[in-house]
Amino acid sequence: MKDLILVTGGTGYIGSHTVVELIKGGYEVVIVDNLANSTLESLAGIEKITGIRPAFERFDLCDTNRVGEFFAKYTQLKAIIHFAAHKAVGESVENPLKYYHNNLASLINLLHFMDQYNVENLVFSSSCTVYGQPKELPVSESTPTLPAESPYGNTKQISEEIIRDTMIALPRLNSIALRYFNPIGAHPSGHIGELPMGVPNNLVPFITQTAAGIHKSLQVYGSNYDTPDGSAIRDYINVNDLARAHVTAVSRLLERKNNSNYEFFNLGTGTGTSVLEMIRIFREVTGININYKIVERREGDIEKVWADTRFANQELGWKATTTLEETLASAWKWEKNLRGIK
Repeated sequence: MKDLILVTGGTGYIGSHTVVELIKGGYEVVIVDNLANSTLESLAGIEKITGIRPAFERFDLCDTNRVGEFFAKYTQLKAIIHFAAHKAVGESVENPLKYYHNNLASLINLLHFMDQYNVENLVFSSSCTVYGQPKELPVSESTPTLPAESPYGNTKQISEEIIRDTMIALPRLNSIALRYFNPIGAHPSGHIGELPMGVPNNLVPFITQTAAGIHKSLQVYGSNYDTPDGSAIRDYINVNDLARAHVTAVSRLLERKNNSNYEFFNLGTGTGTSVLEMIRIFREVTGININYKIVERREGDIEKVWADTRFANQELGWKATTTLEETLASAWKWEKNLRGIK
């Protein structure tokens, strides 16, 4: 009998790619999503890739009664991968209460019913935003967490604290927080990828949508950062590499290979790339010139960050292997499929 894994936010960007990797790895999957920032089309994409359409339940994880009903129905759950959260830095600055309510209440509900129904394993979708703007780069797991630059980042810090405290109080439970950097790209098939609602908050879908003619130009937030070309630097990781890391983390917990019942790992490539470099590489990969304009810095954004990946590489036995060029090509393939562009 296959182990059953709950993937919250599983119709979303990273969630859908992780569901594909879980199915490929021999797991059975059930998805919970309220479709606030995704569509059911991703289920069709997952089925096209894997030949399997995972079970799906639509509800809001902040609804305590519905969460309880779900756990009562799926009593054979072995582990949870928790993606479901609001994730736009800028929006979190404008509407912090929306982020604190959604991102924290959903996690608390899951932990409560994990305890009640004896579901012992949790992989949490965390973020490099827990480090704030680090004083030294690259960022390792021993880098101190600084005050978050945004309410979104703060919800990730607080969530990790909630999980850690819960693991202390309930030592039979186990958890891994994966602090990842900037996921980009799409499945090589072009059947699933990143599709934000409205104007994208993330760079690559803004690039591909501009290339597809959806937007007249791309906004580059800030040109006077202390970086070689003045634009912000991030560690961009392929979403499929990232999805594989979640499967590795689940296996680690199920096989009891974890060293403690609360672990955390940085997931990135170890290389920083600036916004303007990303635009240049996209042009080189696709031959398309992107119109862009420099605008003011976006509140809540940090200047530069990239990962020290050695601990995750050694301890998890996982490594990001997809090149930036391959990743941007996959993102453009997804965008073309989505828009019917030949």
